[in-house]
Amino acid sequence: MNAQRTNGKVTTKKRLLTGLRPTGKFHLGNYVGTFEKDLELLNSGEYECFFLIADLHSLTTGYETARLIGDDIREGLLDFLAVGIDPSKSTLYVQSLIPEVSELLLLFTMLVSVPRAQRIPTLKEQVRDLKLESASLGLLNYPVLQAADILMVRGEVVPVGKDQMSHIELTREIARRFNQLYGEVFPEPEGLSGRFPVLPGTDGKPKMSKSIGNTIMLSDDAESVRRKVMAMYTDPTRLRATDPGHIKGNPVFVYHDAFNPNLDEVQDLKSRYTKGKVGDVEVKQKLVAALNAFLDPIRERRAEYERQPGLLEDIIAEGSRRARLEARETLELTREAMGLNYFPRARQRVQEVGA
Repeated sequence: MNAQRTNGKVTTKKRLLTGLRPTGKFHLGNYVGTFEKDLELLNSGEYECFFLIADLHSLTTGYETARLIGDDIREGLLDFLAVGIDPSKSTLYVQSLIPEVSELLLLFTMLVSVPRAQRIPTLKEQVRDLKLESASLGLLNYPVLQAADILMVRGEVVPVGKDQMSHIELTREIARRFNQLYGEVFPEPEGLSGRFPVLPGTDGKPKMSKSIGNTIMLSDDAESVRRKVMAMYTDPTRLRATDPGHIKGNPVFVYHDAFNPNLDEVQDLKSRYTKGKVGDVEVKQKLVAALNAFLDPIRERRAEYERQPGLLEDIIAEGSRRARLEARETLELTREAMGLNYFPRARQRVQEVGA
């Protein structure tokens, strides 16, 4: 744990950064992948937390819809707040309001070879899943921009899904390479996975994804949750309720483990399921009840914030102001280390123009 200066104050708390692309409303997979760990660490009081709505990242695969991104940012912000992220205890901000991150991205691209960037597993997956002819330069730089996001606030802990661990490793390499060349400026961040690094889709596919449509959204109403759960994929080998069923790989039981706090009930259902003494309908009905009980307070908080659009803008303005102060400090340390601090009086006058 390193002492760091934040807006003129010295802190010994570890720094956490979570960034999510604003592609609209978030789902249960986002909750178990990042939000759950975020809330645990935020509420521990041991971390200085930064939460990023990464709108520039959305342009790497959807530049033609940039003019529509405002609605997605609003929906993403509502979900951050609805799950319980407290803006009075953290810094919640929008990426594009922090122009310094673009300069840090440029500096970091000098430290990463094209073959290294191309080895990121998610790059090929995105090209395939989105049916792209090839990766744009922006998409190729996606993990480097992510490194700039993390290191701009000198983040030390990054809760991510399992598929993002390769991005964290690249961030560590960039920090290590920079420090070797120019001196110690950046920490090497640690990626943290939640209890369920990947949540399966309702259709049984390995990952919940909005592009596939196999999601349960954090904002879904009770009836939508009921309809989706009752249609969920279960054990394809089980033809009758009296047939012994399989727990492993069964999405319904993965969701019970993740969201049903009644452990005795879950264990009873598993025991009876493997013996052919309970049908899928009962198992799913109890999952519906557990999920709706989990989502009710999230829905209530979301509705409360939706009624206060001015408050949303105030939260983003204040969080982005704090984040930009941090970004300016980091960029000044970076320039100083690299020797880009010549003509100090001229630089000061130029900076005053944008102040």
